[in-house]
Amino acid sequence: MQNSETLHHEQRSHMDTKKLTVLAVMTAMAYIAMMLFKFPVVLFLKYEPKDVIITIGGFMFGPVASLVMSAVVSLVEMVTVSDTGPIGALMNFISTCAFACTAAVVYKKIHSLKGAVIGLASGTVVMAALMMAWNYLITPLYMGVDRETVAGMLLPAFLPFNLLKAVLNSGITMLVYKPLSNIMKKAHVLPETPAENGQKTGVKRYAFIYVIAAFVIATCIAVIIIWNK
Repeated sequence: MQNSETLHHEQRSHMDTKKLTVLAVMTAMAYIAMMLFKFPVVLFLKYEPKDVIITIGGFMFGPVASLVMSAVVSLVEMVTVSDTGPIGALMNFISTCAFACTAAVVYKKIHSLKGAVIGLASGTVVMAALMMAWNYLITPLYMGVDRETVAGMLLPAFLPFNLLKAVLNSGITMLVYKPLSNIMKKAHVLPETPAENGQKTGVKRYAFIYVIAAFVIATCIAVIIIWNK
């Protein structure tokens, strides 16, 4: 009995070590993605795909993982490459958490393809709504303009940017998450789940999701290109 408990404890410790290692690697990847892939959209707002990696981390390991990754990346960005200081770090943290943590919470409760879609849609709505409020509160301090000027930018600039960002993040997440999670399971980093909610999702169904995700990504990229002309 003692040997069995010891073995179980060792296996759990080994899994925890793997989990921490993967989260550290994913956090570093999110930071690198933020540095290397920045695309101007409107005003000073730029799209970068770090939220995709942080959301996938939340899907794999839960919303707390997304929260911690968001905090670490925002802080490291602030002290290394950002010129917006604590205000920029706060806004980055809120934006990422609103999307990634919301999606991860829903996916944890509804651990299926349906749950992933609902989670990403919920994250999109929560992020867009929160950032409207926080842009109204904080952006005047960042831009050095009066609040009425920022209020006039909310609908034509900030809202479409945040919706575009969240929808693009959702499309990329749907395209990447399942293949990556399968690799993680084969590497025994994630537990094997022969079926989600007792049923396997058919190959055709996943193929349909991939097609939709690819279409969403292509549409968002086209909008960004047109917006910058």
